[in-house]
Amino acid sequence: MAKSKTQFVCAECGATHPKWSGKCDTCGAWNSLSEEVAADDTPKGLGAKKGRRVTFVGLEGKEKSPPRRKTNIEEFDRVLGGGMVAGSAILVGGEPGIGKSTILLQAAAQLSKGGRVAYISGEEAVDQLRLRASRLNLEKYPVELAAATNVRDIVTTLDENPPDVAIIDSIQTMFVDSLESAPGTVAQVRTSAQELIRLSKRKGFPVILVGHVTKEGQIAGPRVLEHMVDTVLYFEGDRSHQFRILRAVKNRFGATDEIGVFEMSDAGLSEVSNPSALFLSDREQDVSGSAVFAGMEGTRPMLLEVQALVSPSTLATPRRAVVGWDSARLAMIMAVIETRCGVAIGANDVYLNVAGGLRVTEPAADLAVAAALLSSLSDIAVPRGSLFFGEVGLSGEVRAVSHAEGRLKEAAKLGFKRAVVPKNRGKTKVAAKGITSNELGHIQELAQMFENEDGF
Repeated sequence: MAKSKTQFVCAECGATHPKWSGKCDTCGAWNSLSEEVAADDTPKGLGAKKGRRVTFVGLEGKEKSPPRRKTNIEEFDRVLGGGMVAGSAILVGGEPGIGKSTILLQAAAQLSKGGRVAYISGEEAVDQLRLRASRLNLEKYPVELAAATNVRDIVTTLDENPPDVAIIDSIQTMFVDSLESAPGTVAQVRTSAQELIRLSKRKGFPVILVGHVTKEGQIAGPRVLEHMVDTVLYFEGDRSHQFRILRAVKNRFGATDEIGVFEMSDAGLSEVSNPSALFLSDREQDVSGSAVFAGMEGTRPMLLEVQALVSPSTLATPRRAVVGWDSARLAMIMAVIETRCGVAIGANDVYLNVAGGLRVTEPAADLAVAAALLSSLSDIAVPRGSLFFGEVGLSGEVRAVSHAEGRLKEAAKLGFKRAVVPKNRGKTKVAAKGITSNELGHIQELAQMFENEDGF
């Protein structure tokens, strides 16, 4: 009997290598090669046989925008760009226990009102799915459940009687019986996803694939999996907090910077239609070191609380602890405050936190962080009803940011009266009804506000 040939496949790029090495020569990833049994029939060249001629068309056409199938969960539909497109493949990733199966079972129940939904689980038995549905009060919805892992059986079943929506939970548990590797390997994940996506495109129904994540927070398996699907969604959130964020990182049919906000409870995940009010509901008034930041998540303005604590340090190297923001950017803001404003802050321990478990990435939070730091250092509280947004440069200038009008309108709805914003440099003045704007051109003007309590 001939010995089976083996090859080593990179989990990041899918490149094959004849022998193992610590680094992939194609993409440069370390410790990403895994051993798999090579197929006996290696692909040959095209040979002399000619293929069919490919037809080219122009850019202009009469096609209408693709129809959408709504889940009736507004936060979920917002992230998808208005609903699911027929024949689209959606990949949903997240940490274990974050709520992926819960939100998809709730979406399946809503979708079953207007069509046939097939929920196929490779991790749980049907009885376990029924227990979860009973806990969420969804047992009356006509969702079709199945527990299967063989892709050949799944494709045959869905091909004979195509559903309106198919959910696969999860893609790492699926296997193709023509491959000798175990489920979850690079070849199995890639081939299983390819077969399911091909069926989805051919029959015209959307398919949702659930994906596990690695320690680094990336979808487990080959990175090419994210390129194969149309939409990639990440379910984020700290399990110690009740908030969950559904974020789109790739979307061929919508924006890639939209988020959906959910709140975890005993009855499942509920939508948060006004996250700004929820994130600010527990905010203490008249406490130093707290500032409200008017941020943007996609097209949605969102108000968050930035908390800072500056205390004298007894260590040779002062401590820096950051939650929800970039630690390198905090170091930059502290250096700008100390150099451009003459405020000694570097010798203190500094703790920074974005309340609610969210992570802020946009540079517009610079001014709010600076205000929180100066407030804690001077022990002067920011007056209630005030908010901040603006980018701070290395020379200390406060730069304008986008969507200023939307930020101010959201603040006005929540009763804010004053906004500290970048100076208007020859552009159209941005204002909102009921809000007084205090324009700053340099961060030194912000430091002067905290020199005495009457500075505001």
